[in-house]
Amino acid sequence: MAYLENIRTFLRVYELGNMSAAARDLRISSAVASSRVSQLEDHLNVRLFQRTTRALSPTEHGNLFYRGATKIVEAVEEAEAEISNVTRSPRGTLFIAAPIGMGQRLIAPAIPAFKSANPLIEIRLRLSDRKVDLTGEGLDAAFFLGLPEDSTLKMRKIADCERVLCAAPDYLAQKGVPHGFEQLQSGEHDCLNMRYPGAPEFQWPLQTKAGLKRVAVRGPFESDHGDVLTEWALAGHGIILKPRFEIADHLASGRLVAVLDHEPPLPVQMGCLYPHRKHQDPKVRLFLDFMVGHIQASIG
Repeated sequence: MAYLENIRTFLRVYELGNMSAAARDLRISSAVASSRVSQLEDHLNVRLFQRTTRALSPTEHGNLFYRGATKIVEAVEEAEAEISNVTRSPRGTLFIAAPIGMGQRLIAPAIPAFKSANPLIEIRLRLSDRKVDLTGEGLDAAFFLGLPEDSTLKMRKIADCERVLCAAPDYLAQKGVPHGFEQLQSGEHDCLNMRYPGAPEFQWPLQTKAGLKRVAVRGPFESDHGDVLTEWALAGHGIILKPRFEIADHLASGRLVAVLDHEPPLPVQMGCLYPHRKHQDPKVRLFLDFMVGHIQASIG
């Protein structure tokens, strides 16, 4: 088991590119993570990583061993999954990613109930609005809003989520209520956009009488954190486009007001991606079945 743990530690260090990040992920100290990698290097009699004070990068031997080590761990996990199927006691750790708004409001609140029903499964939830590299980051599943780009992964659709354009009453009192998408396109209104490294040019897909219009919008602020955009909108700095479940409370309280109801945004697809090899893993299936049912009930 010690050798297998050394391999698993090596894989997380390789995938995350950082000893400290891997240690936090595995809930061990950096010293333990470093020791495990060193033990593995001594056993193999090669250097797996080039280490400097600022960076850590895999050597040619490290790249080669990663490919083989991944197969070793996958084989062990498949064997454990078969045992779990027989004993009906799935166990192990799940590494899950989700967008911040979806994760905070829909996924995180349901995890304690899932854990209570499945005490041998541990959950590591990572929330980020950036696009994640599911394979490269060693994730078991990643929830998303939008259109997935990686066709090598399996996808489970959860729902088509209604979206809303909205702004604070103070903003609308100052700037006026937009009456058509042309006012957004012309720059008459400040639009608050989600932006992160590598993001495409932002367009808001609106359903108009003339058909679907992809409206290029701009504004004074951008962020890669969805809740930051909501806070800016609440403070009267512009219009946001949001899934209704994220801002339903603000709409109900009147802190945000829906606009352009006659030209609503196109609904956004909500789903979950996972590697093909995880398809038969009972703990992945259990988690997805549980979470999909919870989310669908929550958003109606």
